[in-house]
Amino acid sequence: MGPHPAVAAIRLAVRRVLHDVLTDLQRTSENAPPRPSRPPLPPQSPQSPHEQAASPLVLVACSGGADSMALASALAFEAPKLGMRAGGITVDHGLQPGSDLRAAEVVVRLTALGLTPVESAAVDVGRDGGPEAAARDARYAALDAAAERHSAAAVLLGHTRDDQAETVLLGLARGSGIRSLSGMAATSGVAGRYRRPFLHLDRQTARKACMVQSLPVWDDPHNADPAYTRSRLRHEGLPALEKALGKGVVEALARTAQLSRDDADALDTWAAQAETTVRDATGLLECAKLYALPPAVRRRIVRRAAIDAGAPAGSLFARHIEEVDRLITGWRGQGAINLPGKVVAQRQGGRLVIRQG
Repeated sequence: MGPHPAVAAIRLAVRRVLHDVLTDLQRTSENAPPRPSRPPLPPQSPQSPHEQAASPLVLVACSGGADSMALASALAFEAPKLGMRAGGITVDHGLQPGSDLRAAEVVVRLTALGLTPVESAAVDVGRDGGPEAAARDARYAALDAAAERHSAAAVLLGHTRDDQAETVLLGLARGSGIRSLSGMAATSGVAGRYRRPFLHLDRQTARKACMVQSLPVWDDPHNADPAYTRSRLRHEGLPALEKALGKGVVEALARTAQLSRDDADALDTWAAQAETTVRDATGLLECAKLYALPPAVRRRIVRRAAIDAGAPAGSLFARHIEEVDRLITGWRGQGAINLPGKVVAQRQGGRLVIRQG
């Protein structure tokens, strides 16, 4: 008799991602000098410490919640079957009393699953961008550091289809364009470091998998705190949408994310190709040639130019790009546009000049 359907679903999702990681590792090593061949080990032979260290390591980021505990259990089960090592890291944000003890409990649970190495990383959460954004930035910085320290091939994240739907709605509320509607990518980060196996699975599947495996889980009280935007969306916004529009809203939003990402990727490619045709011999952007491009392509070129000049991508919003775009499409002699990062955009002699002020 096979595993429970929920357990089978999460294991299959993780197995597919691990196969992708191995494929990517193989591609990057194709140009490396060949290693001397060795006879294969007999079946069931234990690996030496040296051989274990040479196996690819995949880390799971685990908060102790149902999503990440289900992910950790699936990784612990699947990784050894593919000759890979499985480790874990939990991040202590220090935002709640006893958070250090909670992190220590997660370390014990991950170790009990057979993961190694396992560690807890304490971070200082700043205030830039609001509490949610600041916590996210601190968390990813800690995960990046752990991945570098352990030379991890990938870090698995437990975001589910429900998380994706919430991200799409938050992007829609910001009005930041199609890229913000793309939600979270299945693969992101430097060299594809971050992998999200559960974007096609709902939150209930992960919780059910933990229940049938008797995995203890922790429900973060912040997830139910109405002080946080995502929490209000999860407990009030999405239920209201489902009541008004019927079931299937979460699935539809997740599907919208994938379609939007495909479109955004295509437009990004188009913009990258078109950029070389709208610059003069000195490298400045020519307004007349920009004007001839479709708005979606033109604005991407403008945004990239602003970022290259020093504007922080996270602080550069649609309204900034629209103001700069009017220098191209609605020129009436207006003055310079101030952008985040002390970047200034202005029109000079038919050229769009974007530089540090």
